Formats: sequence, C-alpha cells, structure tokens
Amino acid sequence: MDLRFILRRLYCFLLCGVIVYLISGTLLVTAIDVYAPEEVFFENGTTGTLKCSFKSKEVVSSGVSVTWSFQPEGSTEQPLSFFYYSGVTSYPGSLAQFQKRVNWAGDLNKKDASIQVVQMQFSDNGTYLCDVKNPPDITGSAAQIKVRVVMKESLPQTSPAIIAVGVIAAVTCLIVIAVVTYLIIRRQEPSHDYDGCHSNETISSQTLPLGKKAESSMESSRCSSPSAPVQGPVIYAQLDHSGNKSSNSFHKMEPVVYADIRKN
Repeated sequence: MDLRFILRRLYCFLLCGVIVYLISGTLLVTAIDVYAPEEVFFENGTTGTLKCSFKSKEVVSSGVSVTWSFQPEGSTEQPLSFFYYSGVTSYPGSLAQFQKRVNWAGDLNKKDASIQVVQMQFSDNGTYLCDVKNPPDITGSAAQIKVRVVMKESLPQTSPAIIAVGVIAAVTCLIVIAVVTYLIIRRQEPSHDYDGCHSNETISSQTLPLGKKAESSMESSRCSSPSAPVQGPVIYAQLDHSGNKSSNSFHKMEPVVYADIRKN
C-alpha cells in the first residue's frame, strides 16, 4: 500500500475528528445573558441596591454562581472581585472597602442576582460588574453598572410628587382635547330649521270631503306653528241662499266659507 495514500487517509480522519469535537463543544456550551442598569444614583450614607438579572436556556442548577467585581472611577486596573455567591452561601472578597457592607438581595430561582451595599460612600463611585455562570451556560459577558454616590440635593428629580403632577397634567390635556373635539363636531353638524307646512298641503286639504277636512285642518294647524298653543276645534259653515226649503229642488250653492276659531 502506498505511504502517501495512508497518510492522506489518516489526515482525513484527524480532520473529521477535530470538526466533530468543535461541533460537540459548541452544542454543549451555550451563552448566558446578564442584564443590569447602565447607571444608578445613590444618596451618600444610604443603602444602595445593585440590580442584576440573567437569562439562561438551562434550568438554574445548584452549580450557578454570581461574581461581583469593582473598578474605581478613573482607574485603569482590572476590576477586583469583592463578592461571590454560589448555592446558598456568600463569600466576601479581599477588598477592605466592602468588608461587612455587602448583603445578598437576589433570588437565583427567579434569576435575580442583586446585592445591597450598606452605607454608600463617595469612594464607592465607579463601575460594578455582575457575572453569572449557570453550567453548561458559562459563556457570556458581565453586565456593567456605573454607580454615582452624591448628596441628596444632587439626586435626579424622580420623586412621587413630580410623577403625580405629570400624570394629572396628562389627564387634564386629554380632557381638554376631548371637549374641543366634541365642540368642533357639534359645529359641523347641519342645523335642522323648521319650515312649516307647504302650500300643497293646504290646497290638497280643500279637495277633501267635509268629514276629512276637519282632520286635515287640525294636522295643518299643528304643523304650521309647533311652538304655538293648542288650537281649538275648527268650525265649517255652508250657506244656502236659494230660499227654497224643499229637499227635492235644485238650489244654488255658494262657495264654502271656513271659519277657523282658535283658542287664545
């Protein structure tokens, strides 16, 4: 068998093995995402809570660990660990600045890795890093928080009173906009003025029989003036000037005169 052929086969086997190893390692090791606010402000002398949460595809196991590190403001050195938590036990770091001042405030079952720092001082200004590992989710970047310790007068104005004033102002603006919109719509609606009865209604009422003229006259009187007081009955008189009382003789008929007696 040719030596070159053997070496070529061996090279192919080694290459396939490396590829399988890399693929299997990538599948077994997944990334973990850690979240924290970019910047927070604390009043000098108060207890500050540094919030940190994480997102992992794996179930939180007993091997999960949390590491907090600190880099002073203006420093170019590597951040130093000052708090470590694993399982149900916390371990303080070597920084004397945070000795007996850091308490665990998170809940790993809720994917919360927050801590509390008692008696915040101006020397605590700097960058804090929260790093979480949940095997096999071990790859990922630590979340960074910029901490500002200031006097009470320098705190950002986010008090409940200011928030309440903002909410009231927003509600008032919505009410004013609704009222203005309603008035504009009302003005754009066409007006419905009363026009009274038309002349053809009066003319047609004259061609009706005597029995129906009363009803037609009452209807016309009602629609001619909707705001007028209630009218009394209408009396119709028919005059006969023939002088002959006989019912069989033909007599001349005068035009009918209608007397409209209205009740004042």
